Amino acid sequence: MLLARGIKKSYGSLQVLKGVGVEISKSEIVAIVGASGAGKSTLLHILGTLDNPDEGDVVINSEDVFTKKTDELAQFRNRNIGFVFQFHNLLPEFSALENVMIPGFIGGKSETQLKERALELMMLLGIKDRASHKPSEMSGGEQQRVAVARALINSPALVLADEPSGNLDSKNAVDLHNLFFTLRKELGQTFVIVTHNTDFAAMADRKIELKDGYVVTS
Repeated sequence: MLLARGIKKSYGSLQVLKGVGVEISKSEIVAIVGASGAGKSTLLHILGTLDNPDEGDVVINSEDVFTKKTDELAQFRNRNIGFVFQFHNLLPEFSALENVMIPGFIGGKSETQLKERALELMMLLGIKDRASHKPSEMSGGEQQRVAVARALINSPALVLADEPSGNLDSKNAVDLHNLFFTLRKELGQTFVIVTHNTDFAAMADRKIELKDGYVVTS
């Protein structure tokens, strides 16, 4: 469901990706691993269409994404890709429920439909009782579950996560990792996760290791 070919990316004179290719199947949970500076987050951002490659192609569900115009690409991203980041990126002035619903509003969905779906996801993730709480009133683990629900609100085929447990204690990290497998079973999504967590990488269906801008194992 995801194919990247010949991905190159430089920032000034620094060549971060030097011709990376990956192929990921539907409903796989794949860990992207490697030392700091290996290009993991850069690759994830390109796979998620948040950044453009200097060279190469990314195909998601048979669509060559970087041939799209800017507004078309933004719409495609909103419908098809969910994101989970290390520091949650929740908006502090909004409740947990409102944060979850935001990508749906951007996608033009009705408030009634979104609220029902958001509460279903929050129940699945064990945080429905926190729906009215603002981020400052929740633990780190609860905030990250809100971020996961937000990533899932538009039912994307692909969920990308960048060090999602990097800011969590060991128990919440394990709970979050197990949650990804529960979600894959319940919802059938594909997960691509950048991680330094060796335990999670061992749990994943497959590891893609980057070193010096190249894939060395996949």
